[in-house]
Amino acid sequence: MFKHILIPTDGLALSTAAIQNAMQLARDVKAKVTVITVIEPFHIFSMDSVQLADTQSAYQTHAGEAAKRCLEAAKRQAEALGVECEAIHVEHAMPYKAITDTAAAKGCDLIAMASHGRRGAAALILGSETAKVLTHSSIPVLVYR
Repeated sequence: MFKHILIPTDGLALSTAAIQNAMQLARDVKAKVTVITVIEPFHIFSMDSVQLADTQSAYQTHAGEAAKRCLEAAKRQAEALGVECEAIHVEHAMPYKAITDTAAAKGCDLIAMASHGRRGAAALILGSETAKVLTHSSIPVLVYR
């Protein structure tokens, strides 16, 4: 069956539930996992160079700390289940692309991720990273609702 599962997460409740389910699947099929967090690069909205430096620095610090907490929690879950786990943090302007590129680079044969369930106009306007991964992935994608 599956030998290497990529689990993208944003640290939100739905992603946390998807991690739990995907870790159990990995345990059951004796697969290893790679858990990934992706943040978008800081975007500049101000002309004040002092404010930009402080704001970008604060963004990087906050995002890095949040990713670290999320990945450490996933590694603890994997360890508790006896699942081999690698955790990585990536910065990329297009999170779905970082996810599909990482899956290819790591030789993953499944991507397991949460659906955030946007509907109506929000889904049309904002889209979802899950929908983009489904569209662009060359390997199977398991979506947890």
